[in-house]
Amino acid sequence: MGFLDIKDATKSYGAVKVLHETNISVEEGEFLVLVGPSGCGKSTLLNMIAGLEDVTSGDITIKGRSMNGVRPAERNIAMVFQSYALYPNMNVGQNIVFGLEMHGVPKPEREKAMNEVADLLQIKHLLDRKPGQLSGGQRQRVAMGRALVRDPDVFLFDEPLSNLDAKLRVDMRTEIKKLHSKLRTTIVYVTHDQIEALTLSTRIAVMFGGHVQQLGTPKEIYDNPANIFVAGFMGSPSMNLFPAKIVLEDGSPVAKTAMGGGGEASLPFAEGRGFERHAGRDIVLGLRPEAITDRDGADRNSRSVHVVEAPVEITEPAGSDTFVVTQMGGREITGRFRADVDVHAGQTFPFAINMEKAVAFDPNTEMRI
Repeated sequence: MGFLDIKDATKSYGAVKVLHETNISVEEGEFLVLVGPSGCGKSTLLNMIAGLEDVTSGDITIKGRSMNGVRPAERNIAMVFQSYALYPNMNVGQNIVFGLEMHGVPKPEREKAMNEVADLLQIKHLLDRKPGQLSGGQRQRVAMGRALVRDPDVFLFDEPLSNLDAKLRVDMRTEIKKLHSKLRTTIVYVTHDQIEALTLSTRIAVMFGGHVQQLGTPKEIYDNPANIFVAGFMGSPSMNLFPAKIVLEDGSPVAKTAMGGGGEASLPFAEGRGFERHAGRDIVLGLRPEAITDRDGADRNSRSVHVVEAPVEITEPAGSDTFVVTQMGGREITGRFRADVDVHAGQTFPFAINMEKAVAFDPNTEMRI
């Protein structure tokens, strides 16, 4: 049994089921991120943990205690919202301790807790300011301070960084990660941003259509996606997915696929993957952009790097990398090249493909083979 257990939890509005049977066990001190596109059920699940939405069926327990029928105020959880939800007529210090005051905590204890949290979040110099005098990042810190001061069993974050600009989002991600490392609190965090999910979490639940598509560590989700949706959703740029066929050449399995500009590529799978059992099968082949690169940038520890000549359609300089687009299997695919590689649109260029990183999916079920 975990610290927070979600057991066969569902949510329906009338005849419409928006969250199907969901089972997740969260250990104490874990950072679980619920990630997926809008409408996938992630915020609904978070609201069910918070008690803002009732569970239609199933159960949610915290520290072994069922939360069914328990009011939000009695769950010992703290929630940080996208909108910050600060009281504009109160200063920062008053906002932070308001919840403690409502629970009858004596003033000396409230002030001690406020000062500890203000030190932790480096907002002590802001305690006398009103929310309207703060930047977006400062307001987010105050909202986090208000949650931290209560010392809850579980912290719930509902897309807390989506209102911030790109640089501030990166900075706040770092702050939240530092905070979790320091406090080892149990966090459930909702986002539609898969980079946030990969960088912050100890585990990720990828959601789509009211179902958990895959639950695992960031590395498991990234390297071994359970299905085509997870493969395409997680990662930036996303995984390249294109049709291929498994055939045997000299007894070894290879992926055969059409190349841009005509011709066919034979890409031998790494040994020991068991793909020979699927000879003759049509597949969707998946390769991350970093598994498709220039010859000198390829992984020198891999024994399954294969070079194919392909026409370059587009190059996209991105500072530390250059993304290079070609075609395989009739689809555009993107490779991640070193920034200083001399490659231009219109030329034919050697692409080094690391087949140790290849994954294959059934085109009908869309599940990984």
